Amino acid sequence: MKFLDDDFLLTTVMGRTLYHNYAEKMPIIDFHCHLDPKEIYENQNDLNLTQIWINKGIFGDHYKWRLMRANGVPEELITGEGDDYQKFVAWVQVLEKAIGNPLLEWSYLELKRYFGISEVINDGNIHQIWEQTKRQLATAQLKPRNLIKRSNVKVVCTTDDPVSDLKYHLLLKNEELANGFKVLPAMRPDRAMAITASDFSDYLNQLGKVADVQITNFKSLVTALTKRFEFFDSVGGRLSDCGLNTFKFVKKSEVELDHILNKARRNEMLTSDEINAYLTGFLSAFMRLNKRYNWTMQFHVNALRNVNLPMYQQLGPNTGFDSVGTQADMSAQLITLLADQQKEDAVPKTILYSLNPNDWMQLATGMGNFYSSNVVQKMQLGCAWWFNDNREGIREQLRIMAQQSLLGNSVGMLTDSRSFLSYPRHEYFRRVLCDYLGELVNRGQLPSDADYLGRLIADICYNNANRYFNFKV
Repeated sequence: MKFLDDDFLLTTVMGRTLYHNYAEKMPIIDFHCHLDPKEIYENQNDLNLTQIWINKGIFGDHYKWRLMRANGVPEELITGEGDDYQKFVAWVQVLEKAIGNPLLEWSYLELKRYFGISEVINDGNIHQIWEQTKRQLATAQLKPRNLIKRSNVKVVCTTDDPVSDLKYHLLLKNEELANGFKVLPAMRPDRAMAITASDFSDYLNQLGKVADVQITNFKSLVTALTKRFEFFDSVGGRLSDCGLNTFKFVKKSEVELDHILNKARRNEMLTSDEINAYLTGFLSAFMRLNKRYNWTMQFHVNALRNVNLPMYQQLGPNTGFDSVGTQADMSAQLITLLADQQKEDAVPKTILYSLNPNDWMQLATGMGNFYSSNVVQKMQLGCAWWFNDNREGIREQLRIMAQQSLLGNSVGMLTDSRSFLSYPRHEYFRRVLCDYLGELVNRGQLPSDADYLGRLIADICYNNANRYFNFKV
């Protein structure tokens, strides 16, 4: 087998059959990403590979930034104003040492799929490849919308604050037929959850203004969120997403929540008990709204964020200074929240992701307590996310989902990316998925029936997500 050849990652005859005959050509639903709808609408060419691969200002790929820092690259050539070509050279020098890292495979897959380049970059061809990709990036074929279309993407769900006016979603909605894909908002209320943030009160004022609600207590906060759900739903929103780094289930009365909210608005110090009580109340209300609107609620949990404080102060969040969280009882706390909501039949369709794979078994078994007789796979174990998005992480998530629930109902993969070149990550996932099933066939754990398995593969790659999120594409 050669580097990234047609059968890379496919080690069995059945795996190769399933991938090439069933998975390879299936469309993509990218139900969680960080693409900017403004960039999709404006549809401007990137000038060079650095801009689309590494950074444009502080916006870029912090997966790559971490590896560049590991190789001693100065920050000027990572997030700074350094020369774009020198940044590209620095990244290529990183790739030479990134053996076994999925970024090496993803980077070369992107070169191959979008630029037709199969060469390994070295000192002899680096400038030629830079110039070749630069010329191609100037063409209409590599504008953002065409990159999405070429990748056979039917739905893109962005990540949007409740206060967003969704201006570019509304503009793109008018062009869906011409584009051949939908760009839909997904609500991410992290700022409304950040009760200890210095700008929390200002944010609630902003939320109240766009919702035309004066937020004076917890009930009026929920009223404002309800109005934003109505608006997002009218634009095609079908998912929400809560980032929950740490959490303890602490249930308080609405009167007590009002007291906590007012303390926060006065910038008074909150106890950990009060912080968790607010989060518990907020998440409970948010779950009820997801259930009311028949949305899917995503939880991304157990991340340790902004660890390097000086660099966070210099660059801000999402710049490559995060790691796997270690709250040992995170899964138990989430399951307690679900159990409490179940008393009111208020558990929506839910996807549970943890950055710490030690949580996966507990989440997979815990979600089994909240299935519904009228919803297929109401609860999903989220795909291998972030640091786990590699062959071994994907296989482990597939194994746990298969052994503890119904893998054939899985909604599959997402990019979680800020780059228009990231769709080969779906190809990577599909190859690992097909190889995993091929191995089960070889061991006699599955029937050697390509048509039967192929239908399941097609469902996991695309059909399940289309039905689960009710996208109708």
